Amino acid sequence: MAELHQIVAGLGADITVLGPDDLASRDPGWDGANLGASALAMPASTEAAARLVRWCAENNVQMVSQGGRTGLTGAGRSAKGQVILSTAKLAAIHEIDPLERVAVVGAGVTLQALQEACAPHGLEPGIDLAARGSATIGGMLSTNAGGILAFRNGVMRHRLLGIEVVLPDGSVMTDLTRVVKTSAGYDLKHLFVGAEGTLGFITRAVLKLDALIAGRASAMVGVKDAASALRIIRHFLGLSGVQLCGAELMWQDFARFNATAHGVAAGQMPLDAPAVLLLELASGDGDSAREMLEEGLGALWGEAGILDAVVAQSLDQRDRLWHLREDTETIYRHYPGAASYDVSVPASLCDAYVARIREGFAAIDPALKPYVFGHIADGNLHIIFNRPGTLDDELSARVDEVLYTGLAGQGGSFSAEHGVGIKKRRAYELYADPVKRAVARSIKQTLDPKNLFNPGKVVAL
Repeated sequence: MAELHQIVAGLGADITVLGPDDLASRDPGWDGANLGASALAMPASTEAAARLVRWCAENNVQMVSQGGRTGLTGAGRSAKGQVILSTAKLAAIHEIDPLERVAVVGAGVTLQALQEACAPHGLEPGIDLAARGSATIGGMLSTNAGGILAFRNGVMRHRLLGIEVVLPDGSVMTDLTRVVKTSAGYDLKHLFVGAEGTLGFITRAVLKLDALIAGRASAMVGVKDAASALRIIRHFLGLSGVQLCGAELMWQDFARFNATAHGVAAGQMPLDAPAVLLLELASGDGDSAREMLEEGLGALWGEAGILDAVVAQSLDQRDRLWHLREDTETIYRHYPGAASYDVSVPASLCDAYVARIREGFAAIDPALKPYVFGHIADGNLHIIFNRPGTLDDELSARVDEVLYTGLAGQGGSFSAEHGVGIKKRRAYELYADPVKRAVARSIKQTLDPKNLFNPGKVVAL
C-alpha cells in the first residue's frame, strides 16, 4: 500500500510533496515537533490547495497549516498521519497599487519580501517584527501578529482588507476586498485572523499600506520605570512633522544580558538604569529626525526622569541598538528551550504588573528570574525565564497563576501576539471568558465538524 506522501503526490503536479525522509533533514523552525507529519504538501495555487484539502476531508486526514515555522506556542506542531499544508509555493506578490496603497499577496510571502517590494513605491506594510525574514503573511494573520508598530498602526487584523481561504471541506471563500468601507453583513475574514489555522487555510490577502518615511533616528534612553518611558512616548506622539515608529522597553536584566552577549562595553549604553527605552523617530530626513529626538530628550530630561541616553549617530549604530532588543535568541542559546510568555497589560499598569510577577516568582523559587522586555507603548510584555527547558506541569501551573490571575479583569490578555497553540491551551481554558470559549467551539464545530484542521490547537473539540 502506498504511503500517505505518495498518495498526496498523485493529486497533481501543482502540489509539491515531501515525505518523512525529506522532512527529517529539514529545519523544523522554533519547535522541534513541527515536522512530525507523514507528508508536507506545498500547493502552488488556491485551486491546488482546495483540491488537496478536499481529498483530505474525504479521507479524514488531519491537516496542519504552516508558514515560516516561527510560532512560539506549538500551533505548527504536526504528527504522524497528518499532512502539513505549507504556504511555501504561495509566495507571489500579485499586486502593489501605490495609488490605493494596497498589496495583494500570497500567504507565503515573507514580511521582509513585502517590505522590500513596497519600498520602491515609497510604501511599507505598516507592521514590523524581528522575525521579518521568515514570518509569512499567512502565519502573521493566523496569529494576529503585532510587533513593533502595533501601538501606531494596529495589529494584522487592522491591516487586513480582504482574504481568500480554503475551508475544511475544500470550498474556497474569496473575499479579496481592497477598500476600507464595506458594510455588507458579517465581516467573516476576521474569523480566520488569530484562528491559528483551525478554521481554514489562508491562500491570499489584501493588506493596507502606509507611506514609508526614510529619515529615521534612534536613541537608547535609561529610565527609572515604565511610567517614565510612557511620559517620553506621549511627548513624541504629540509632535507634528515627525512620527514615533518605535518604542521598546527592556528591563535591566534583559538589557544587560543582551549587551554582554553582544560584547557591548560598559559605558556604551545606559545599562545602569532600571529600564532602557529604545526609541525611533521618522521624519523627512535623518538629520531632522535626530535633531527632534535630541531636543525632545533634552526638554524631558528632568520631567520624565531620564537617567542617561545615547542617540545613534549612524545607521550602523542604529542597527546595533535595535539588534540588542530584537536578538532574543541570545537568551535561548544560553538557556535552550527556556519557557517564554507574552502578555498584554494596560500600559499604565506595567510597573505594578512587573513588580507583582517578580514577587510571585520569587515566592515560588528565589532562583527563578524573568527577563522582561516588550512593546511598552501598547503594553505587550515578553517574559523569558533564566533556566533551560520547559517547566514541569506543577511549576508551569504556578507560573501561569502568577502571570494571568486578574489580568483579564484589568483589561489585559494572557496572550498578546504569539497565539494559543498547544502551549497556552491550559491558560485558554482557565483564563478566557467561558462564554467566549463556547462561541469559539461552536464556530469550530460548524466549519470543521470532523476536527481535521490543526486539531488540538486553540479550541479543543
